[in-house]
Amino acid sequence: MSGGDRTATQALSLPSLRLCAAADLEERGRAWVWDVLEYGRPARAFVLRFDGQLRAYMNRCVHVPTEMDWQPGEFLDIDKRVILCSIHGAAYEPRDGRCVGGPCGRGRLTPVAVAERDGWVHWYPSRDIQPVPLEAPASESPA
Repeated sequence: MSGGDRTATQALSLPSLRLCAAADLEERGRAWVWDVLEYGRPARAFVLRFDGQLRAYMNRCVHVPTEMDWQPGEFLDIDKRVILCSIHGAAYEPRDGRCVGGPCGRGRLTPVAVAERDGWVHWYPSRDIQPVPLEAPASESPA
């Protein structure tokens, strides 16, 4: 489970959504990025494997509200030790999302509840972070 906080624990009682195969997330490799609605607005989240654990956060820097990956799904610095914002170099501890360097101050990334189960990575939406609704099929007009 990501974040290890009370919110993530409570989320596990809710229905989950399957994101990707657990094998798709290599240790300290490319993250899986997906679209969400945060407070009803379009946003993105990501999950990666770090020290054998899944870690998931909103893809938004605390310093400047912008997406952080420098290439699609690439969040870790060259040494694969910290999550690094590609815009201004804010650095975050992957284990808990707290700022460890750069212009993010005492900030912390917003955690997203995920878990690995039966070979799959599952996301647990919260009150604030919801799935993007599927588009309704176009209705046929009478001829």
